[in-house]
Amino acid sequence: MDRTRQIAPQIVEYLREKILELELAPGTPLSRVELQKQFGLSQTPVRDALMRLEEEGLVTVYPQYATLVSKIDINLARQSHFMRRAVEQEIVHELASKQDRRFIDRLISANAQLKTLVSSDEYGDFLRHDRAFHYILYEEAGLEDVWPVVRRHSGHIDRLRRLNLPNVGKGRVVDNHDAIIEGLAAGDPDRAEEAMKVHLSGTLSMVSSIVERYPDFVQVE
Repeated sequence: MDRTRQIAPQIVEYLREKILELELAPGTPLSRVELQKQFGLSQTPVRDALMRLEEEGLVTVYPQYATLVSKIDINLARQSHFMRRAVEQEIVHELASKQDRRFIDRLISANAQLKTLVSSDEYGDFLRHDRAFHYILYEEAGLEDVWPVVRRHSGHIDRLRRLNLPNVGKGRVVDNHDAIIEGLAAGDPDRAEEAMKVHLSGTLSMVSSIVERYPDFVQVE
């Protein structure tokens, strides 16, 4: 814990990453007492962090009983996917007219980092670098304050993506990014937008397969 910063948000960040990477799988119990011991903290910041994660739909609190990592809600995943696709397709459509080489180079560099992780068996770093790639788009569009809003609503779709990533393969993600970059570099809004649509639509097209493979992780209704 960084004692110069508020503690509860740091616990939120730590637990969110563990949940999104499925190190804390759906249904995993979260003991407040054990978390207090782990972080060496009092009850208040741990309680506040779990309340924040409950608001994001990542944990379910059963008063006087237990706190569990929530199942992946397919309906909420579809809604967050709709929001993210609408935002990011519009972003790349607008950015395609910038013809800014510095911006394109930033995306190329970010995707190059991802390419170094394609052959690794580790997924956490890959997903973090993938988010960094997308954040550049928000930043260049002057929508930095929209990014945390999207992130707060993306927990269910992000976990679906994590489940599906070994099946899809990291290479396809990198290739999709290349297609987005090519559309932006060509100054072609329609091409960039279509590339983003393809990129973001892959996981939901595989929902039936994911549900079949991980029935205990998902909530369909």
